[in-house]
Amino acid sequence: MFIEKIKTPGLSHLSYIIGSKGKAAVIDPRRDCDIYLEKARANGLEITHVFETHRNEDLITGSPILASQSNAKIFHGPNPASEVKFAKTVHDNDTFEVGNLIIKAIETPGHTKDHMAYAIFDKNYEDGAVGVFTGDALFVGDVGRTDFYPDEMREMAGTLYDSLQKILSLGDQALLYPAHGAGSVCGSGMAEREFSSIGHEKKNNPKLQLSRDDFIESKINEVHYKPPYFKTMERLNLVGAPQTPRVMYPNIVSLNELKNLSVDYIIDVRDTMSFVAAHFPKSISLPSSMIPAFAGWFLNEDDKLALIADSEESLKTSCEHLWRTGFDEIVGGYTGFVPAIAHGHDFIFIPTISTKTVEERLNGKKTDWTLLDVRGEDEVAKSHIEGSKNIYIGHLNSKWNELDPNKHYTIMCGSGQRATIAAGWLQAKGFKNIDIYLGSMGAWKSTH
Repeated sequence: MFIEKIKTPGLSHLSYIIGSKGKAAVIDPRRDCDIYLEKARANGLEITHVFETHRNEDLITGSPILASQSNAKIFHGPNPASEVKFAKTVHDNDTFEVGNLIIKAIETPGHTKDHMAYAIFDKNYEDGAVGVFTGDALFVGDVGRTDFYPDEMREMAGTLYDSLQKILSLGDQALLYPAHGAGSVCGSGMAEREFSSIGHEKKNNPKLQLSRDDFIESKINEVHYKPPYFKTMERLNLVGAPQTPRVMYPNIVSLNELKNLSVDYIIDVRDTMSFVAAHFPKSISLPSSMIPAFAGWFLNEDDKLALIADSEESLKTSCEHLWRTGFDEIVGGYTGFVPAIAHGHDFIFIPTISTKTVEERLNGKKTDWTLLDVRGEDEVAKSHIEGSKNIYIGHLNSKWNELDPNKHYTIMCGSGQRATIAAGWLQAKGFKNIDIYLGSMGAWKSTH
């Protein structure tokens, strides 16, 4: 038996290839799916099955692309929001042979109505399931969110509880193979490690210690956010998206070409401190590592984009993040920021302030100044600075026009990184008097 996890950085997406006796199956492949073919060939395997645990909301599936390259059959659960045009429907207790392995389908709705888990059995052993692919139902240290059906939140939470009992009944020996690790927007309490077993989760996963009623109350009181791009992912994962470009670099442009590009946004993917120190006017900050979490809040599917990076490797990584989440219109990339400044090109910056200055402004009770906290509601509920105003960073994509561009705003978050993205966004929208509380809540807590 061969099994390998393929992790997609940024999204914390986990997909798998599993094989035996020359045959292989892939579970929840990502859009740039050449990696599964490469793994299969390297291990002498032919991909014959592709299993989807559910219609993903946070990334584009690679199932139809992989099937077209391998002649594999795709299987998806019942009760999707609409027809999954590229897949066959699989039902509870359906079984599939992959070499010496048997994969058993288990209907596990709750996170979504079409959710499936897939248990693995080895025909050479009779000690129960070897492992289970749990999708977004059960994670290491957490369980899936249940808020995608706002009018049915209580029902979906109860349904997930019941589905989890089906997974747990596979036995303590079964290894756990979830679809996400820590950092994913599909859960909030996942452990840092990406390995576990059913037995370990039964004893240690906080959500699995609750009664059914307490579980439901816990789930309906969670705070999750749904970026606008989720709707794009849901649509594309019903009909299938085209393959990503073979060369995952944008067209490299000169400074003059960059100036003349017709784009909706110039995105600076350098680190936050580089952006704060100096950036081109009207550019916005989306550091490469933060693109998966925040691009979907500020960009539209058809926006034409140009990227500014420190290197071509950073451009490549940024493009991977964007293409995996449906932002395909990347028309150019530029890597000469420092030489451009050295040759006199205009730049702007964003001032930073310390805890002492924040304290002075709070005590001075300035009427034209606001300390704007862009953290999530759950973070603010745990600790906040009295007198601050909270708007979640993602909601600034629309709520920026509810703010007064003539007033003074200091932006804060947990450390200053999200604050930089927010400040860059507001600055690009015409706000002149913006600064960033460097260190933000972390710095505040260290002195209070």
